Amino acid sequence: MNASLRIPVSDALRSALGELLDGLPPRQAAQAVDRLIASYRGRTPTDAPVLRDRADVAAYAAYRMPATFEAVRSALAGLRAAAPGFAPRTHADIGGGTGAASWAVAEAWAAAERQGGPPPRTTVLDWAEPALALGRELAQASGVPGLDGVEWRRTRIGPALRIDDTDLVTVSYVLNELTDEDRAAVVDEASRAAQAVVVVEPGTPDGYERIIEARDRLTAAGLRIAAPCPHSARCPIEPGTDWCHFSARVSRSSLHRQVKGGSLAYEDEKFSYVAAVRFPADPAPARVTRRPQIRKGQVLLDLCAEEGLRRETVAKREGARYRAARDVGWGDAWSPGAAGR
Repeated sequence: MNASLRIPVSDALRSALGELLDGLPPRQAAQAVDRLIASYRGRTPTDAPVLRDRADVAAYAAYRMPATFEAVRSALAGLRAAAPGFAPRTHADIGGGTGAASWAVAEAWAAAERQGGPPPRTTVLDWAEPALALGRELAQASGVPGLDGVEWRRTRIGPALRIDDTDLVTVSYVLNELTDEDRAAVVDEASRAAQAVVVVEPGTPDGYERIIEARDRLTAAGLRIAAPCPHSARCPIEPGTDWCHFSARVSRSSLHRQVKGGSLAYEDEKFSYVAAVRFPADPAPARVTRRPQIRKGQVLLDLCAEEGLRRETVAKREGARYRAARDVGWGDAWSPGAAGR
């Protein structure tokens, strides 16, 4: 086995980024990042790709790719927990840019390759040729099974988008770059073509609104929600009062710290997501929607369950359930009647 296959995909990603971006002047990267942050938090017309040239793409890769990878990896974990028998043979990454979601998919179903089966066959679709070019370089340098065979296809992301029927579609951190019409078209095309769709957006009120829009279109197209929601009914959060989001821990490389101007070895990426499927799935009976509050002799859990939002108090006298509640984390599944997650 290739030595690179024995290291985690996240480590392979950091290594590939470090090799390809070595020598990029931190000041130039930081300036590009400042502009990208403005685009990331705002709105960009569909005829003006956010990533314009290689300098932009290199800065973006250092700034966003590790965080996008971790967020999509967490979302895929929710899908896999609800549908453990699902193993996609084909995958389309809409608006995939440098391919962070494709790295997460390669990791999520790496067991298929270890068991002698083929890894998912991925096609990355994006309108920015510099992003596709760098994504190809990173993938080829990785040694990760499945990434060496990725097809990198330049295409406009909007109403004219057409994709082949596929097992899995990912749409990560791209809906904020689209008009309302284009967002609807992309989600509808994903719904038409895929057996499973995973959409990930920033964990902000606006990002959550885009996820809810996508969720509504997915269920209207006949898909059922696999994660994070315990049901496919209307989201119980009243619009404008709160938003559903989660957090993924991201390890920072030295280059990443330089580009982002931080000193910590990690950061927490906030994200919102929805995973929907056309086949049977077993969603979590309840999901922890806030960081658990551990108090003297009790744990307070904010939950989304089939009956709606509620708070559950687990007391120390409940023994195994109390110990399970102390171990459960924000975003984890929770079984109200069981002594574990």
